[in-house]
Amino acid sequence: MVDTLTFLLDKLFLLSNLRFFKSGWRSKEMEECAARGPCPTFRRGDLLEVHRTLFIHYGIYLGENRVAHLMPDIMPVFTSNQQLIKPVITNKRLILGCMYRNASVRFDSVEDFAYGAQIAVNDMDKRVKLQPLPGEEVAARAEKLLGDFPYSLLWNNCEHFGTFCRYGTPISQQTENFCNCLKSIIRDQRSVTLTVGIGLIYILCFGLAPSTTLPTILIPFTLWMAG
Repeated sequence: MVDTLTFLLDKLFLLSNLRFFKSGWRSKEMEECAARGPCPTFRRGDLLEVHRTLFIHYGIYLGENRVAHLMPDIMPVFTSNQQLIKPVITNKRLILGCMYRNASVRFDSVEDFAYGAQIAVNDMDKRVKLQPLPGEEVAARAEKLLGDFPYSLLWNNCEHFGTFCRYGTPISQQTENFCNCLKSIIRDQRSVTLTVGIGLIYILCFGLAPSTTLPTILIPFTLWMAG
């Protein structure tokens, strides 16, 4: 079941054109850096990014090959054995951690943070109207947050953690992209027709009952009013 869920989510978010959680901060310079290979040496307090299964993952470089990052993980729900929790978080653990909303701020090596992908220094400094804090203060903020941390995929994710440390204000372009996409779907009146069609098929398959009729009426009506 977990393997199937991991596969479906991986294909949905990484291979389709609907990259809801793709960050809008990635610049031409960062693309060129990734194409060339290893980027310049990271500095303490840099905001790093790397592609994971569902989203672009963010962390703060602490120096000495360490990265602080907010990472969903299901393993601490089942055990307190640090020998089992400490190894790099696999995509299965990450997905289940997102679903269970269990996460913590971890200190991992650059290699474990990368999980085999290319790391880039995010250039959000050039794209937001916020003044970045000094690198030492950024890293110190991240170090103070080590341990269990409230998590929400949309409202309190790794990008919120990284930008809070970097700027003192939590922001997430990935969340903004998702919300804008959701708004466009709601405002598109074709969504009403589609949901009505799906509702009618549902009624034909499972019969006329409150559990099938009410959603067929209420959901399209809500979308129509919202649009």
